[in-house]
Amino acid sequence: MAESKLEVPAELRELAEKTIDQAERAFELFFDAASKSISSIPGAGTEVSKQALSFTEQNMKSAFDHARKLVYATDLQEAMRIQSEFLRTQFTNAGEHMREITGKVMSAGKGKS
Repeated sequence: MAESKLEVPAELRELAEKTIDQAERAFELFFDAASKSISSIPGAGTEVSKQALSFTEQNMKSAFDHARKLVYATDLQEAMRIQSEFLRTQFTNAGEHMREITGKVMSAGKGKS
């Protein structure tokens, strides 16, 4: 089976990378504002909310890094490998994040008893 090269003009790849950079900066501003908002409202769920926001921010950074890698994939096989690695990592991280959040929720619940 012949390799199918991805013939994408350099200008288009550069434009895609600039677009990813702009979106990433916009999300950074959002996460900064959300973090300040969460910190300004004291409560039992504040730590869990901060942790959930942190995990979401990590996931978004991973997604932007993934998009950058895909922009420069040279063939379909490389794009599929990049996608597979990303999905595997995200799946593992999601499990870890759920365990950590569940642990915090359970600890917070025990403190109320």
